Amino acid sequence: MRGGTAHPVADPADAQGARLYAVSLLARRDFGPRELLERLARRGFTAGTAAEVLAELSASGVLNVARYAENYVSYHAARGQGPLRIASELRQRGVEPELIEQVLAGPEWRQLAQQTVRSRFGSQPPGNWRERARRARFLQYRGFSADHIRFATGADPDLD
Repeated sequence: MRGGTAHPVADPADAQGARLYAVSLLARRDFGPRELLERLARRGFTAGTAAEVLAELSASGVLNVARYAENYVSYHAARGQGPLRIASELRQRGVEPELIEQVLAGPEWRQLAQQTVRSRFGSQPPGNWRERARRARFLQYRGFSADHIRFATGADPDLD
């Protein structure tokens, strides 16, 4: 429930109620394990009940963390966010570091950084170091690494 408090449950240890609530959430969109645990806790289910339900949903494939992570990377990369930012957000959502590394291997981040900077600043190359620094700060905020930023801004010190 947005902006307010969730309706408390009658029995906080009700695994069937927790399962139904979790499945109704997952029917709308994928969730990370930590997000789903938090939602169940806000609803009033005990931590043990919520963990039991998550384990059951993971085993049955209803809660698929790999699918969630892939969709998350795809969506946020398409919005022009870089791998450092995406990885940080996935860690906050309870995704395992090995899985994060695996799903971040997919996109070509240097090309994405270049597209992102072009969509924001146009196709003209930066005219001076001040403009390059401005573009670099923009890409850094978006979560791109120094290598991606150098490629996208043409600020390779070996070439200058």
